Amino acid sequence: MERNEDPSRNLQEKARKRNPLFELFPREHDFELMLANQAEMTVSGLQTFIIWLDTRLSVNARELQRIETEVDSIRRDMEEKLVRSFSTPFDRQDIFSISRQMDYILNFSNETVKEMYSFGVETDHYIEEMASHLLEGTTCISRGIRSITSDKNSVEGEIRRARGDYHRIEELYITSMTELLKTSDPMYALRKREIYHHLRDAGRAMRDTLDILHNAVIDLA
Repeated sequence: MERNEDPSRNLQEKARKRNPLFELFPREHDFELMLANQAEMTVSGLQTFIIWLDTRLSVNARELQRIETEVDSIRRDMEEKLVRSFSTPFDRQDIFSISRQMDYILNFSNETVKEMYSFGVETDHYIEEMASHLLEGTTCISRGIRSITSDKNSVEGEIRRARGDYHRIEELYITSMTELLKTSDPMYALRKREIYHHLRDAGRAMRDTLDILHNAVIDLA
């Protein structure tokens, strides 16, 4: 009877073949776990962002700020370890860039909260839908990172789904701006345009995260 192969073991074997020093210098730090934890916190931050859009309660804004600050601390710690570490599960530049782009997603979301409050911009269905697709796509990224060295097909499926969310954000941005430019109040249009643009930038940071993640998966194949 044929035994099922362990995909994680296969990928580790490939890593050993690519790098003969793999076993001589074992990994000091679990960078996959660090990225996975950052991704989960980013998802948590986006969930908090969406709650704020619905409630506009200051407690949710403070929680989002707390999460962003904690993620910044996680990133700094990981960057220091990347510099000192001899071996990594995949390209260290990809690890750094995935972390950085995920951070941008959270930063843009937090800036959206600050500016909506400061500019007196109310939530509309375009903002809600863009935020929802941002959460869905980032959730796919989180699941993909968890499987990056164990299940290539699963990661590629998550990337495809998340890219669909990115394209939907782009479509919503164009539609929302088309409608906004018809308003007779230019100051209102200027304020709201900033909010739409932040959400689009968050979507593009998500897109860049997906591209780097995909590159890492290809390198591991």
